[in-house]
Amino acid sequence: MANQVSEALKRVKPSATMAMSAKARALKAAGRDCIALSQGEPDFDTPENIKEAAIRAMREGKTKYTDVDGIPELKDAICAKFKRENELDYRREQINVSPGGKPVIFNAWMATLNPGDEVIIPAPYWVSYPDMAIMCGGTPVFIDTTTENGFKVQPEALAKAITPHTKWLLLNSPSNPSGAAYTREELKALAAVLVDYPQVLILTDDMYEHLTYGDFKFTTIAQVEPRLYERTLTMNGVSKAYSMTGWRIGYAGGPQWLIKAMANVMAQTTSNPCSISQWAAVEALNGTQDFIPKNKRLFQGRRDLVVSMLNQAKGLRCPTPEGAFYVYPSCAELIGKKTPNGAVIENDEAFAIALLEAEGVAVVHGGAFGLSPNFRISYATSNQCLEDACARIQRFCSSLS
Repeated sequence: MANQVSEALKRVKPSATMAMSAKARALKAAGRDCIALSQGEPDFDTPENIKEAAIRAMREGKTKYTDVDGIPELKDAICAKFKRENELDYRREQINVSPGGKPVIFNAWMATLNPGDEVIIPAPYWVSYPDMAIMCGGTPVFIDTTTENGFKVQPEALAKAITPHTKWLLLNSPSNPSGAAYTREELKALAAVLVDYPQVLILTDDMYEHLTYGDFKFTTIAQVEPRLYERTLTMNGVSKAYSMTGWRIGYAGGPQWLIKAMANVMAQTTSNPCSISQWAAVEALNGTQDFIPKNKRLFQGRRDLVVSMLNQAKGLRCPTPEGAFYVYPSCAELIGKKTPNGAVIENDEAFAIALLEAEGVAVVHGGAFGLSPNFRISYATSNQCLEDACARIQRFCSSLS
């Protein structure tokens, strides 16, 4: 039949986070009182200086095609950011700018993966990683982590997962969905494994870099182990720290051969990121950063509120994450219990669906992130919403028998 999708796409699952958000929107449209904690998006507005830079760019006619992988001014701002914040030296030729963080990963894998190549992805993982690897011809290989080890991959497990077919390791710190973040010492331990496997490329998704809490100090793997610099793609973006999710600017620094290959992919697919968004990102990286610690304090307060209230819910166990704006509580003690109407909570997906139906709270089940029985909550919303949502979750858990 002519209307058959590709074999690769048949293996790709729809985004669970977007699906749950859509269910919540549908319930709201039907008049239900619904709180969506399913999508990872800061509730703060884009800062005024960044918006003004975009308006200025439009008025100055900076609305044409740009270089495929970013304007020189933005590449310079990214180089300065990497030097200032991560002690990493990159030249313009080592910088890629893509229309969002997701395309950075996709472009890198499309440029390098061949059938049979393996991509190591620690679980729990962001829902898009495995499917992007599949679409690019690779095979995802998962390493399960545990609550006991802070949802962080251990060096012994990494060494065991590497095979002659391993092409990439993906490290996301702080993590979506768990909020776990690797210390310098933990990254050094992983790096000690990786130096013995020169065929393995490393992709670090540092999108939540500026959202770490307490005394935690963020580091990235090419920073702590210079011997990995030439095979590490250090990815970041302006979406989370600068509340610019809709502007769609992601970026990365890496070896020149890889950056050039990624530009070749872009030349035949997206072409350049939005010119106006690029000029806004220049201002984001070069302009005032004083709102970042303020937002971080607000997020930390929200984290503490949610962790405290979830740990008071019957049958939930919620670790305190180091960063991002997610918690990843376990609902293991509730599996097998019944709702008041007799429905059995068979797994974490059933838990999430029953919670949405009973209390109008949208969360994402852990199976979507590759590690069950858990669920993810995004606390990137107001304290009032979070208190209300957590009270509903407590009520729902108490109703199970």
